[in-house]
Amino acid sequence: MIAVTGASGHLGRLAIEALLARGVPAGEIVAVVRTPEKVADLAGRGVQVRRAAYEAPDALRAAFRGVDKVYFISGSEVGQRIPQHRNVIEAAKASGVGLVVYTSAPHADTAEYRLAEEHRETERMIRESGVPYVILRNGWYMENYTRQIAEALEHGGIFGCAGEGRVSAATRADLAEAAAVVLTTPGHEGKTYELGGDEAFTMAEFAAELSRQADDEVVYKDFPFDDYVKVLVSYGVPEPFARLLADSDLGVGRGELYIDTGDLSRLLGRPATTMKEAIAAALRSE
Repeated sequence: MIAVTGASGHLGRLAIEALLARGVPAGEIVAVVRTPEKVADLAGRGVQVRRAAYEAPDALRAAFRGVDKVYFISGSEVGQRIPQHRNVIEAAKASGVGLVVYTSAPHADTAEYRLAEEHRETERMIRESGVPYVILRNGWYMENYTRQIAEALEHGGIFGCAGEGRVSAATRADLAEAAAVVLTTPGHEGKTYELGGDEAFTMAEFAAELSRQADDEVVYKDFPFDDYVKVLVSYGVPEPFARLLADSDLGVGRGELYIDTGDLSRLLGRPATTMKEAIAAALRSE
């Protein structure tokens, strides 16, 4: 059996769909969720649903009972993830799980952007646990950018502090499909994959492509760090999170979100979804 943690989230649902598409029987998939009601549709299709939260060790052990592999999607509560992730790792070990596949972040072992810190520590805990593992260092989600399209078109601009840094963004669907490949084929144990799109882009290039496809001028406005934080706060983003987002943009500027391994397209067996394709899809859904 294959368990997917955080199964009610965007990536978790896509991973389950990818596993089903690869022929894994629904009854051999375990959706581990905090709120089972959110995945009632998956249960209706035969997927096993088990309630567990990352802060509940006993529930995690019960959720992993009889499970061979765990797709461990990192928690979303920045600042709380190390103790939460330790619970998941210890539960997997106690339950005799044969493989943990963890969603980390680009260059987590060397990057300076703050979001890498908890991933770096989680990777260390996994390696020291003795549980067989695969590390999937997921590139920045393409959706981080395409979800801003409506506002960008409304205001005629995209804002940030990434300078001319290039980001190797990838769609959640591609990352979920790559995870499903790792979970259903041999030869991945002990490996660390840096997963990013084949064509990195700058924010100015993203804005130019959006302008072309939407036939409406959108420009990229680069701010100093503190000024960009103020922009985010003015849009209602809490200041601590705004600083975290702006810090990640600095990481882009330093080249820490650039990935040129080709790991994602090799796992997929096809080219990764491009920025142009993602923009086109987002515009169709507007």
